[in-house]
Amino acid sequence: MPELPEVEVTRLSFAPGIRGATILSATLGKPLRWPLGIQPSHLIGQQVMEVRRRGKYLLIDLNEGLLLLHLGMSGSLIFASGLAEPGKHDHFDLHTSQGTLRLNDPRRFGAVVFAPQESDAVAQKLLGKLGVEPLGEDFDAPALYQGLQQRKAAIKQVLLAGDVVVGVGNIYASEALFMAGIRPTTRANRLSRPRVLRLQQAIRTVLAQAVKKGGSTLRDFSNAQGESGHFQLEAMVYARQGEPCRVCGTPIKSIKQGQRSTFFCPQCQK
Repeated sequence: MPELPEVEVTRLSFAPGIRGATILSATLGKPLRWPLGIQPSHLIGQQVMEVRRRGKYLLIDLNEGLLLLHLGMSGSLIFASGLAEPGKHDHFDLHTSQGTLRLNDPRRFGAVVFAPQESDAVAQKLLGKLGVEPLGEDFDAPALYQGLQQRKAAIKQVLLAGDVVVGVGNIYASEALFMAGIRPTTRANRLSRPRVLRLQQAIRTVLAQAVKKGGSTLRDFSNAQGESGHFQLEAMVYARQGEPCRVCGTPIKSIKQGQRSTFFCPQCQK
């Protein structure tokens, strides 16, 4: 599943090319997770003003309204001119004066939704409960500590929930907790201020490194220019169960938390 770094890498790969473009047409394939909410013809003539990200959502600002795009479990975007006819897994094409933005989503858990404005109920239903952006200026250790004090669940599960801090998915939660030296099963409200500070810094560092490396390509992720990510090659614990820890040599362990695999070093993470 594309996580925050993959979504940000995708944004960076097509935002400059589509910025300022005029929409010529929009076509839909099979139904996605949520309906577009308008007739595709309503988009014709609109201009793309900017492309932003909120958590794992891409926000395409138009001169009248915006498109909220989610990649779901298996979605990816491509932005290019002269694309072939849509294939069986291509479910949304936005044709513009500067190229076509195409959503490919084999499992169809992704979505493209139109909202008149970000404060509209349609947009707020998707964005309103998201936590603070981990790469933004508002993400600091005191606020994170206060948020975690209200949670008795395991810290890994709290990070994945997305309402304290948004977008720290399964791969990067495991990696950040390793960097901070925190066992993923530790109750969130048991973390001291110094440990929360280390965690806050680790989350920022891990996510920034992942964006720099183009994200993680575990199966078939690629950005809007068809380029794969390489962060997974440098992972300290993720998907390395049984292999020696890169720091202490202890075999990496794997457990299930909320039906998701968690990876950690039993020696480095107390």
